[in-house]
Amino acid sequence: MTRLHRLLGGDELAWLVARVRKRLERGEPLDITVTLSNATEAQRQAVHRLLGRAPRPGRALSVSLPAVDDTLRRSGAHPDGLGPAVLELTGPLPVAVDVEAMWNRAFAELTDPRFTEWVQSLRAVGVVKRLVSASQAPDLLAALNAVMRNLPSPGEPIGRFAARTTGDAHALDDDRPLATLALRAARFLSGLPDGSGAEWRREVWASVGLMRDELSTTVIALGLTGHPGLEAWLGQPVHLTLRQLVRDPPRLGALDVFVCENPVVVAAAADHLGPSCPPLVCAGGQPSAAVMHLLRLVVSAHGTLHYHGDFDWGGVRIANVLHDRVPFTPWRFDTTSYLAAGDIGRPLGGVPVEARWDATLAPAMSRVGRRVEEELVLDDLLSDLST
Repeated sequence: MTRLHRLLGGDELAWLVARVRKRLERGEPLDITVTLSNATEAQRQAVHRLLGRAPRPGRALSVSLPAVDDTLRRSGAHPDGLGPAVLELTGPLPVAVDVEAMWNRAFAELTDPRFTEWVQSLRAVGVVKRLVSASQAPDLLAALNAVMRNLPSPGEPIGRFAARTTGDAHALDDDRPLATLALRAARFLSGLPDGSGAEWRREVWASVGLMRDELSTTVIALGLTGHPGLEAWLGQPVHLTLRQLVRDPPRLGALDVFVCENPVVVAAAADHLGPSCPPLVCAGGQPSAAVMHLLRLVVSAHGTLHYHGDFDWGGVRIANVLHDRVPFTPWRFDTTSYLAAGDIGRPLGGVPVEARWDATLAPAMSRVGRRVEEELVLDDLLSDLST
């Protein structure tokens, strides 16, 4: 038995040899200290014999790889040091894999010319490398290509679309790597702004004809025309599901559409104006995917959105969300209208936030210190709708 095998080849130091081998395979330097928790007495004695000094007391056993390297060189057990010594014990490293070539082959799976610019950006930011290894990437990007080539969909549940394009109904579930990439591709195709959260993801999917929770996310509307199913309900508020809006959207012209924050405005408009009420949509607080999809349908038909909400900080935040996603003109929802409301409403509390459509509104609200909810100006809103 050679001296090298006597020093490093025993069972008691197999853990140390394995650690060094792994670092060599990864191309990592051997300039660290490795630690074995819950070391046995035999393992501690083996390190003592190797380095000529007793390890520190305790259950953990730490070994300096530079110290082992120095011992092997000085003792003549292996003049070339620790790395070559471990390769002599365990065999040569596998032939180096051209990882960059693997990534090139993986990205070559993405062949849809509509996404050429996006694919270049996707590779540059390294998202795929954070999701999978180079060996896993070809399968993932081949599935992504199948999804991209079928976008936009004519309107179908996202699970059915996933099964049709990838063979796996859950391939586009939120926790899947493919869903992360496909959502980015859908946003690029539709041109929607970046965002986050479940409702934003529903919006993005809906923008390319894919529906998630298509029956549970709804929007309240009044006075919309251009669809046989709506004509029968003219004058009455209707709940439209995301499924209806994606699968069978209303045929909208260049309409003036009024948008309010609270359902009470829609109910009052139905009571007082009935069929004569112009198109009115309720955001219902934080706008759902159904709300955003309907508003985008209005904008894409060259219509104009007129928005009103509560004059409080929550109302300003909701309006900012809408302002960032669709163009609107304020409907009695600016500094002049707030000041004209006078000394009504409860005291204004909460953390101030800038109104991105009116730079002077937030300072005026902070100075006056009153919250003016839609119910308090309902007569003015109904007057606008009646004319």
